[in-house]
Amino acid sequence: MRIRPDYFLREIMDMYMVFGVGSEAYVPNQIMTLNETGAFLWKLLAAGAEKQDLVNALLKEYDTDEATAVKDVEAFLAQLREKALIDG
Repeated sequence: MRIRPDYFLREIMDMYMVFGVGSEAYVPNQIMTLNETGAFLWKLLAAGAEKQDLVNALLKEYDTDEATAVKDVEAFLAQLREKALIDG
């Protein structure tokens, strides 16, 4: 799974926003804001992380249990798939 190359993350005044570049990428429902955790996961995806890598990173970085981490990662990936921001 990978982030589509026409999308990128920017931090703007303590907010994280995902933008599309190019005419095919600019679809209003595909622009989204992320919280700190979402930005953390996005950066890992951009570096080539897979689902289990994301879960492990959440467990290491945040005070959470594995079931919650799995649920959160699955929800995050589902949102990205729904907006066609990732392939795979």
